[in-house]
Amino acid sequence: MEDAAARITVKTPEQMKDLGLRLAGLLAPGDLVLLSGELGAGKTTLTRGLGEGLGVRGAVTSPTFVIARVHPSLVGGPALVHVDAYRLGGGLDEMEDLDLDVSLPESVVVVEWGEGKVEELSEARLQVVIHRAVGEAEPAVDDHDVREVTVTGVGPRWSGCDLSVALAG
Repeated sequence: MEDAAARITVKTPEQMKDLGLRLAGLLAPGDLVLLSGELGAGKTTLTRGLGEGLGVRGAVTSPTFVIARVHPSLVGGPALVHVDAYRLGGGLDEMEDLDLDVSLPESVVVVEWGEGKVEELSEARLQVVIHRAVGEAEPAVDDHDVREVTVTGVGPRWSGCDLSVALAG
């Protein structure tokens, strides 16, 4: 079975947040989203858009120092569990204290820096990889924030989903 995938060019932080808003429209309780990208790539900005799109309470900020934050829904939808696994060196064993397996069925769980650490939580997930679009030449002044975002749906949950149409801006 081939994974569903889409590639989107994002030129501003506002567009990254808007991508998160559109992505939120695809998510349901039990969904796991893994965010990858270098420091400052826009993972938390994307998650802000997800939180807004899901209608959750509280400002979505980086949970680097608290590891995880739960944002309950204000509209009767799933809570957003926002995890930053950057400081966690181990795999799923180290993350067991967070009880993500308990939170996952009724929440949308978003894990920054989760690659290689939390895939075992679910047979289906969205993998979002954010790359800075840096070419050989020095980027133009207005291109310094350009990102290439690849969203890949892995597993049966995303089979047959045309992510490029769903996420088109």
